[in-house]
Amino acid sequence: MIKILCVGKIKENYLNDFINDYKLRISKYSKIEIVELKDSNINKESEELLKNINEKDFNIIMDIKGKKYNSVEFSNLIDNTFVKGYSTITFIIGASDGVTEEVKNKCNLRISFSDMTFPHGVFRCILLEQIYRSFKILNNESYHK
Repeated sequence: MIKILCVGKIKENYLNDFINDYKLRISKYSKIEIVELKDSNINKESEELLKNINEKDFNIIMDIKGKKYNSVEFSNLIDNTFVKGYSTITFIIGASDGVTEEVKNKCNLRISFSDMTFPHGVFRCILLEQIYRSFKILNNESYHK
């Protein structure tokens, strides 16, 4: 199962359409769940994230200072994580102010998609697209490059 734990709700319809489209695409390969937590301040958000992090999952925090992967490496990470016996990979997206070190320390891995900062909704779309791309790569299915 793929789980995305994130702070804040998406208000823009065009982003929600994109997110729903990619959730549907991913659902052909894996169960997928998006958990949206209330956006308030870094301490309350981190508190909510900590309540929702399951230590039995493979937890990945999206962190601008994290390790970078290309699409093939990212797909191998997903595959290897499931092979190692984890039934759920949880991707955690904090709010614009980030998350506390306590949240980061609860995670198995820190990943960065770029040195650039993206709006929250756009980044959620990028993450979903890369997860979908990973499943296409793992299944040797064609997908645009």
